[in-house]
Amino acid sequence: MAQNTAFLIAGAGLAGAKAAEALRAEGFDGPLVLLGDERERPYERPPLSKGYLLGTSEKEKVYVHPPQWYAEHDVDLRLGRTVSAVDPAAHEVTLADGSRLGYAKLLLATGSTPRRLPVPGADLDGVHYLRRLADSERLQEVNRSASRIVVIGAGWIGLETAAAARTAGVEVTVLEAAPLPLLRVLGPEVARIFATLHTDHGVELRGGAQVAEITGTNGAVDGVRLADGSLIGADAVIVGVGITPNTEPAAAAGLKVDNGIVVDERLRSSHPDIFAAGDVANAYHPLLGRHLRVEHWANALHQPKTAAQAMLDQDVRYDRLPYFFTDQYDLGMEYTGYVEPEGYDRVVFRGDTDAREFIAFWLSGGRVLAGMNVNVWDVVEPIRALVTSGQAVDPERLADPDVPLTELLP
Repeated sequence: MAQNTAFLIAGAGLAGAKAAEALRAEGFDGPLVLLGDERERPYERPPLSKGYLLGTSEKEKVYVHPPQWYAEHDVDLRLGRTVSAVDPAAHEVTLADGSRLGYAKLLLATGSTPRRLPVPGADLDGVHYLRRLADSERLQEVNRSASRIVVIGAGWIGLETAAAARTAGVEVTVLEAAPLPLLRVLGPEVARIFATLHTDHGVELRGGAQVAEITGTNGAVDGVRLADGSLIGADAVIVGVGITPNTEPAAAAGLKVDNGIVVDERLRSSHPDIFAAGDVANAYHPLLGRHLRVEHWANALHQPKTAAQAMLDQDVRYDRLPYFFTDQYDLGMEYTGYVEPEGYDRVVFRGDTDAREFIAFWLSGGRVLAGMNVNVWDVVEPIRALVTSGQAVDPERLADPDVPLTELLP
């Protein structure tokens, strides 16, 4: 059957769209179907908590491709279609409406879903999550109409939405179970800087907070009650307590799943004709020597090229270091590398942390594991080179802004 020569991509987010682009760029001229469960054509997610939410970026800029691109490149884009099951033996997927599609190769780019807050009142009107374009548009309206917002969770999404609300003049309280925001990601040395950033901008930041319930009147949010009995008034609540990879069809199909779909360095799953990329992929990283699932834009942007090439039987591997960025108030940051919680023995700062113009380096045994540049630009490549070199560096020279980073390379 002709359809069984098709390459099928399940998930029409950034990863899925870039995979379709890469397959055509690599010369694949067979049938190519891109399935998305949303009605919007593929778009990028970072603007949803940054420029688009702030109103500084136009809606059209969030989309991966212009609307005509898919027809021009013979990509069969089918929106509002959810893959509910995968049959690896038959090389078919089943959609939510019961229809079936055959494939020769399948890429799962099914992304992730926000974790729901398991407390009473979590289903009240005025409780918001941020994952989709419509969510961001709802939060824009909240920032225009609300006077008090409670943000539950001080991860990247929580802090970025808090910053957007404060920029709009809304009173904001951020509740975080850990003592500091981003503690598991950055460690206490750098987490304190982000805590100060938000308190300096008028956010009430409560660490060690345990949410007992979301309270409401007539079905709508009016506050958040903590385990200690205190009540914080709110016109709206934003929940950002992490995401869960969408692995259900893969797991039911018998693919290896462990904190995501387990794939090798070529992004191939436990079945030779099924691949995964983006949030849902727990990929073996050859430089780090371990499997890693990265929930950031850069993976969704870059992994699809490797997946596309592997689907075409090219000898490739995905070995880019994890990278992510944030914009909050007047702070812009890029992070390159990977450090497990408590997996480092020293943080070295280069620059002025009080002025929030610095680079932070996480070291173990003198080796740079990761670097984060804050309001310092054009240094990602030398940071990446320091990490990938695997060589020990002199911490004093690393901290000295008069020593070019390139001079520290072996």
